[in-house]
Amino acid sequence: MQFTPEHEELRRTVAKFVATEINPHADEWEAAEEFPSHELFKKLGDLGMLGIKYDPAYGGLGLDFSYSMVMAEELGLCECGGVPMAIGVQTDMCTPAMNRFGSDEIKQDFLAPAIAGDAVGCLGVSEPGGGSDVAAVKTTARADGEDLVISGTKMWITNGMKADWCCLLANTNDGPAHKNKSLIAVPMDAKGIERQKIKKIGMNSSDTAQLFFDQVRVPKRYIIGQEGMGFTYQMLQFQEERLYSAASSIKGFDRLIDLTIEYTGQRHTFGKPILDNQVVHFRLAELRTEVEALRALTWSAIEQYVAGSDVTRLASMAKLKTGRLAREVTDTCLQYWGGMGYTFDNPVSRAFRDTRLVSIGAGADEIMLGIIAKLEGTLPGTSNRAKS
Repeated sequence: MQFTPEHEELRRTVAKFVATEINPHADEWEAAEEFPSHELFKKLGDLGMLGIKYDPAYGGLGLDFSYSMVMAEELGLCECGGVPMAIGVQTDMCTPAMNRFGSDEIKQDFLAPAIAGDAVGCLGVSEPGGGSDVAAVKTTARADGEDLVISGTKMWITNGMKADWCCLLANTNDGPAHKNKSLIAVPMDAKGIERQKIKKIGMNSSDTAQLFFDQVRVPKRYIIGQEGMGFTYQMLQFQEERLYSAASSIKGFDRLIDLTIEYTGQRHTFGKPILDNQVVHFRLAELRTEVEALRALTWSAIEQYVAGSDVTRLASMAKLKTGRLAREVTDTCLQYWGGMGYTFDNPVSRAFRDTRLVSIGAGADEIMLGIIAKLEGTLPGTSNRAKS
């Protein structure tokens, strides 16, 4: 991937924003189990950071996907995982399908305010009965005249407590599971919606909700794109979400390794720094190499995606590798910090809790392995084919 001066200027802008607007408040937001999303998103919107890859007609910057991923990578400098995850929901999880397939009315009503930072969005796919099996969602949106009537429950919804609108996946007909779903823009102030906060072991600064829809009415014209294409649209949305997950993790891994090198270089046991033990400095060198390999894989996928290629295989690999590497890096670094690593407010223990989600959200590791195996032709009934 060849980075332009514009990429580098964007890096500096995002890094400065993280240093001045996020990290000084990270501990406070973690303790409060929320952050002021409307206030922070408005600041990002004023900088153009929430619509980097979107049409200028709706307030975006009109740049390609690689610029959005530069922002994601720099958000890895955040000293907590919840805030960059919440930002990513706004930029790369609940808005891509709307931007690509939505009507002008939907874009004016929902996308433009999200890009400006005037509204917070969320993505409503997962349900209490399951998350990764998207085809099995039970929420319904039945036609009644010019309206849809929505009933069901969504679970583990990032930004859910404060969201102004939801990109909701629901069954709009009784057809086959992959052809009966639609993505729908749902105003979260509609009658019949209730929210309940979910307490988690990590990502504490990000609010997460269970959403209840009881005969909620929205106009049929709020269906995003073509009715019945919601499953396909969501699979496309997942590619950007998975690449965001990988890109936004890389610098966080580097930061943890840097902090561990510094700590083990200062902490002495048996008359010498912990870092001087070969098992320690070799392992940290190995982990740094793994991070660089992930960086190369991720940016290769991004470059091909920008060129118009189907990167399902590479995006799935990057997402899988990110989740696995998150466990390796955080567990190893925590071990080398010893008792200090086990204290709650330690940066390594925070990352240990936060990054565990990567192997679960946006498709669990096992789902990624299934996708990769299918594309490799290693599943029963499949054959090897050209790879993206």
